[in-house]
Amino acid sequence: MTEPSSSTLPDVDIDLSAHAPVAIEPPRVMLHMPVDVRSLSLVVLATLACLFVLHWASAVFIPLVAGVLVSYALSPAVDWLQRHRIPRVLSAALLILGALGGVAGTGYFLSDDANKLVETLPAAAQKLRMSLRALPGAPDSTLATVQRAASQLEQAAEESNRVAPVGRSVQRVQIEKPKFDIKDHLWSGTMGVLAALGQLGTAALIAFFLMASGDQFRRKLVKLAGPTLSKKRVTLQALNQIHDQIQRYMLVQLFTSAVVGVATWLCFLALGVEHAAVWGIAAGVLDLIPYVGSIVIAGGSALVSFLQFGTVEMALLVSGLSLLIHTIEAFLLTPWLTSRANKMNPVAVFVGVLAWGWLWGIWGLLLGVPILVVVKAICDRVDDLKPVGEFLGD
Repeated sequence: MTEPSSSTLPDVDIDLSAHAPVAIEPPRVMLHMPVDVRSLSLVVLATLACLFVLHWASAVFIPLVAGVLVSYALSPAVDWLQRHRIPRVLSAALLILGALGGVAGTGYFLSDDANKLVETLPAAAQKLRMSLRALPGAPDSTLATVQRAASQLEQAAEESNRVAPVGRSVQRVQIEKPKFDIKDHLWSGTMGVLAALGQLGTAALIAFFLMASGDQFRRKLVKLAGPTLSKKRVTLQALNQIHDQIQRYMLVQLFTSAVVGVATWLCFLALGVEHAAVWGIAAGVLDLIPYVGSIVIAGGSALVSFLQFGTVEMALLVSGLSLLIHTIEAFLLTPWLTSRANKMNPVAVFVGVLAWGWLWGIWGLLLGVPILVVVKAICDRVDDLKPVGEFLGD
């Protein structure tokens, strides 16, 4: 074997710097997710359209949703009365009339105490502000400084905007603000009350019709599921599970709200807080609003207790007791009574309450969490919507 001559070897320039150690980058981990821009755009547009319709037709959707939820909560009582040979229509009518009568009677009985409680709030705020200013060695607050600066700026602006004397040939024009007319405010307030009563009556009628019809709507949905027996069976099972899950949540929510209301009333009564019954009703109703309701009750009770007892310690005791009742209900009683399927993600609950409150106001705050529970129950039973149910779940 002969070695190749040097004339046949190509000339190669060797760069020694190329053999220097080079840092090797770790392999990139890519997340492969099927993203269809067209489908995503359609979903965004459909979501925006739904939000617009929900906000625009809130006068229709609010009583509809409230009536459906009330029917879920009262259906067990109607079923029990039907088993005792009382017609379903009569049972539903008696329950609806009894619920409306109870709400009206409670409101009438506590109306005087509620008015007195509302009248004491400005005085309590004024007394709290004076007490904070009277603290020994406490400098002027930033808010007071800003208020003084604002008043000085307003005075300077008024001096600079004073009307200069005009000549005889110039006609002076002065714009007067419209006078306060109490009739306009009374009319707007009356219309607001009538609108609320109308929505309450519509919700009661919807709940009555749903409870009186029984399983009629579920049977129609089963018929629309498909011609085969297997599809009808699967649809019926899913509808029964969704119905049981929503009904269980509504019953637990009503029970825990009643417990919170009674416990708040008894504790405030033991401490000597005035209008304890009103505070109990308010605590039970606002317990339907997560996070926000407990803060409102704690802050309001602390303010009124400070006005009544005159000490910060007593105000802190009353508000702390209110927060303790809501904490025990939220972290011990409700998780014990609620099944795993009904547990919600706290972040999703908070964002949902904010979103529905933006859409429907106070009604959205009250109905936001039940709506999320309904959406989660439906998504857990539909294959294509299971990711949404997983996101809403705990």
